Amino acid sequence: MRRLVASLAVLAIAHLVAACGSLRSTSDPSTPAGPPAVGSPQATPAASVAGTPVSSSGASPLPSPSPTQSPTPSQGQTGTPDPAAWRLVWSDEFDAPAGTRPDPAKWNYELGDGTGASVPGWGNQELELYTDRAENAATDGNSNLVITARKADGGARCYYGPCQYTSARLLTRGTFEATYGRIEARLRVPRGAGLWPAFWMLGSNIDRVGWPDSGEIDVMEYVGRLPNRVFGTMHGPGYSGDHGFGSTLDLPSPVADDFHTWAIEWSEDHIAWFIDGQRYHEATPASVAPSAWAFNHPFYLLLNVAVGGQFGGPVGADTTFPQSMTVDYVRVYEAAT
Repeated sequence: MRRLVASLAVLAIAHLVAACGSLRSTSDPSTPAGPPAVGSPQATPAASVAGTPVSSSGASPLPSPSPTQSPTPSQGQTGTPDPAAWRLVWSDEFDAPAGTRPDPAKWNYELGDGTGASVPGWGNQELELYTDRAENAATDGNSNLVITARKADGGARCYYGPCQYTSARLLTRGTFEATYGRIEARLRVPRGAGLWPAFWMLGSNIDRVGWPDSGEIDVMEYVGRLPNRVFGTMHGPGYSGDHGFGSTLDLPSPVADDFHTWAIEWSEDHIAWFIDGQRYHEATPASVAPSAWAFNHPFYLLLNVAVGGQFGGPVGADTTFPQSMTVDYVRVYEAAT
């Protein structure tokens, strides 16, 4: 499903990035490859309305902020950004035969429960064990990547005892990074309380400066216990974890009912968040002042499905497994002018 075809409708671009993005593939032979993928914290996000953070600590549900107005485009809308404004520079269309693991030229794995990276539970008390097995991340033969959370057989140990769930976290660290542009994915989220899928980005300087000074951009986060709500958030020095700067959007029907196109448009000192062509959040240095803006440098991409955790919340008694996030494509564009 993730493929470049002429039949895709053109998205209405609400905001054009003024400066041309600088992007590079770190797998280019002329560019030294980055370090191997290691555990990195995914912050517990916090929604905010009009720039006021809303706490998301603890396993209990978040308070319910007043969301942005529901989007007007039809759900599941797809499209190709205006070629006069954007130029495709990197993508994965997931066209490999069914059962193929993610392309190693594009994606690495983070493995385990975070203990090896000194962040048990990935810093959020999550329950999953990340693997590199095809049963947790593989193409489906219909041009999709499927990341699947499954009940574990109890044979592996996690920080809390026998592992209860397995899943996958993929990242482009060491293969690709971007500075500015339109970062886009079309995907369908899993269903059920306790599921926490995300499409997000981390600053490539994380080894040198640490998190949150590296910056984190959550292009899309969703928790199954709030079935109609999506989150777009950023984290940096002085606005991380429960105090991340973000916004929410309530859709007219459950998010998991259909595919949606999620994107940010990112330029120097500006980020805007979109779902199905509608902008619902944006940020500039003034949004986080007097704290430092941490987003004018290269970032790499991540896709994962977490289970439980401080933001994901308890796994619901009626949540069934396996549950999958189905990814049609991931594309990165740079500004054409």
